[in-house]
Parts: sequence; C-alpha cells; structure tokens
Amino acid sequence: MEEHIGDTLERILERNARVEGDKAWETSLTRIASIALVTYICAALVLLVIGVSRPFLSALIPVLGFVLSTQSLPLLKTWWLKRRKSRDTI
Repeated sequence: MEEHIGDTLERILERNARVEGDKAWETSLTRIASIALVTYICAALVLLVIGVSRPFLSALIPVLGFVLSTQSLPLLKTWWLKRRKSRDTI
C-alpha cells in the first residue's frame, strides 16, 4: 500500500520530537544529579559494608569522576567532530 505524504511527514515529526526529548534528557541536570545520587548511595553502602574508613567521604570519588566526565565529554565531542569533519573533507 502506498503511504500518504502527510502520514509520512507526521511519523517523521513524531520521531523527531522523541529524539529531541531523548537528547534533552541525556544532558539534563536532573539526569546527571540522579545518577550522581544513586552512584553516591551505592558506593557509600559498599564502602560501609567492606569497612573502609570514612566511607561517606570516599564515596564522593566516583561521583566526582562521573560529574567531571559529563562536563568534559561535550568538549571532547566537539573537538572530535571538528577533527573528523576536517579529515573527511581531505
């Protein structure tokens, strides 16, 4: 069956809206804070169970690593994309 152009356009617009929502979620402060909180709780519990001294302070290490990676990776991505684009045009 032949699909109408209007139906195709509507499906494309719906898909674009989903993709934009996914992109917004990936970079949202809510997502980053949620992952950081869950990471902190899990790390603190594990460190507490295995008897590490100052587990609540030590649990900050993986959280800080995660937060720093979310802040630095966009810069790395931009650099990589520029490098890739210049390489592809050669």
